[in-house]
Amino acid sequence: MIDIIIPNYNGAAHLPTCLDALRRQTRRDFVVVVVDDASTDESCELLARSYPEVQVLAMARNAGFTAAVNTAIDATGGEYVVLLNNDTEADPHWLEYLIGTLERYPGYAFAASKLLLFDQRHIIHSAGDFYRADGIPGNRGVWQHDTGQYDALAEVFGPCAGAAAYRRSALEALAEDGRVLDEALVMYCEDVDLNVRARLYGMRTLFVPQAIVYHRLSATGGGALASYYCGRNFMLVWAKNMPDRLVRIHLPQFLRRQVQLALESLWHSREPAARARLRGQLAGLRALPRFVMRRTHHDEQAASRLAQSLSD
Repeated sequence: MIDIIIPNYNGAAHLPTCLDALRRQTRRDFVVVVVDDASTDESCELLARSYPEVQVLAMARNAGFTAAVNTAIDATGGEYVVLLNNDTEADPHWLEYLIGTLERYPGYAFAASKLLLFDQRHIIHSAGDFYRADGIPGNRGVWQHDTGQYDALAEVFGPCAGAAAYRRSALEALAEDGRVLDEALVMYCEDVDLNVRARLYGMRTLFVPQAIVYHRLSATGGGALASYYCGRNFMLVWAKNMPDRLVRIHLPQFLRRQVQLALESLWHSREPAARARLRGQLAGLRALPRFVMRRTHHDEQAASRLAQSLSD
């Protein structure tokens, strides 16, 4: 069984497109779970009225993205967990290809979708994600025209959690204090943190080019909020997870990049997103000791696995 988990906060305008696309899936052995993070719009009423097949987990209070997803993971039990943003439209064959790939390749723990822009369906948002030694994550192919350059099945660093499949057994093995996603990150980069931990553990990801999802980029987030949490969490994910040997090697790159980001934010300080990113970096510095205390020892084999998968 497959559990498709859709986090939702005030997403009533987007849910019909997302859920109607799931009704058209060629593969049918799945349950849809919408975890509603205390929405104040008509999301829950819409689901009850028009989508009775959907299971709804209604959070009593707004707990943030990571806590909501963890609640849904804990409440479900399927062999595969699929995370899907509410502002997406999946191709009818999406789930068939995504889960079918994991079934055919048991040596891989995660599967990544091809994310294309909703309103410009020839533009790539992500063909799987990468992670750089300086702590900056990224999307393969982002903003490129989709001309078939990413049409081959390929191993990637990790999936974008906007449309990703995970073996439940892998998530359980990666859980920290019983929770899969790091709730201290709140939102943004929680999938990067999970991908880094998976690599250290020896888990691998396949990018599935036929598993296509159209994404209304940052329709229910983005802007200053995204800038704040990315500014904060880029440094915290790196500080928490980078093995000691790699810290010694890459610390100068990490520091240069953080200074560069701060200077860029100051230069563009009239823009709300730039100011938010700078505030996020300051918040990250305040939280840094707490995340450093959570570091775990990684043996040389784990450090080598991560080192081999980092981008320049």
